[in-house]
Amino acid sequence: MANIKISSKVDEAVWEDLKLLAQESHQNIAGVLTEAIQDYVRKRRVRPDVMRHLEDSIRDNEELGHLLAK
Repeated sequence: MANIKISSKVDEAVWEDLKLLAQESHQNIAGVLTEAIQDYVRKRRVRPDVMRHLEDSIRDNEELGHLLAK
């Protein structure tokens, strides 16, 4: 996959932490940023999927829920 160049503004302290993390993990900043963005996107996308499964489970087990509530 091709790389793209991005530009953004971040808090200076956060940027320094990111640079330190890259250095400690023997990665370049682009690698750390790519990993961080991938993690963020994955976490944000998982929640709706988890909630859909939870809602399906509650609906499928509604009778059991009523019995347990008694």
